[in-house]
Amino acid sequence: MAIKEHISKRFDADLEEVRTRVLQMGGFVEEQIERAIDALTEGNETIIDQVIDNDHRVNAMEVSIDEICSQIIALRQPTASDLRMIMTVIKTITDLERIGDEAAKIARMARLIYSTDRLHAPRFVEVKHVAQIASGMLHQALDAFARLDLNAAARIVRQDELVDEEFRAILRQLITFMMEDPRKISTSLEILFVAKAIERIGDHAKNMSEYVVYMVKGKDVRHVTVEEIEREVRG
Repeated sequence: MAIKEHISKRFDADLEEVRTRVLQMGGFVEEQIERAIDALTEGNETIIDQVIDNDHRVNAMEVSIDEICSQIIALRQPTASDLRMIMTVIKTITDLERIGDEAAKIARMARLIYSTDRLHAPRFVEVKHVAQIASGMLHQALDAFARLDLNAAARIVRQDELVDEEFRAILRQLITFMMEDPRKISTSLEILFVAKAIERIGDHAKNMSEYVVYMVKGKDVRHVTVEEIEREVRG
């Protein structure tokens, strides 16, 4: 009996370590987004370099957590809710790594935007606004993962629709700029790539919130409507 209890406690400790590492990775990715947007608005070359250079740390975190999950599956053979938790972690770190890629992409676009003299300084008000929404979604998704908060998860899925609307508004604005003044085409396209990267961050945060529903309810809610997810959470 004592041996079984020891094994159970060790298993619980392994699961807690994985959860902690996911949240640490998530926190670092949040910092990457914040720095990338700062780099974009300030044109700070040092920050740009830091974001791009730190992307390998995000990749290393993903590999490390994935290896731990593989060991847990091989040694502990988890079932039911424990297995769902491990599967959720594996999916979540994949999305976090891709969010890290988007942050690095924003930094690279910032470098491009500030690499040459521009006749017109670009405006980033709308981009910063949607970035705040997407970054907030990521923070809430991590919090929902930590607390197993289904209501928060459902709210994040709804917020993704707002990010999509904001992206479309920025796209329309940039098209107008380019039509009115061809000199703005180059910068407008670079800003468009930034806006698309932010929209993708929102998509990944939404994915993460859907994994929380799967972890708690055992229901795969990918590729269903927001209303269906909300009904599942209430049920």
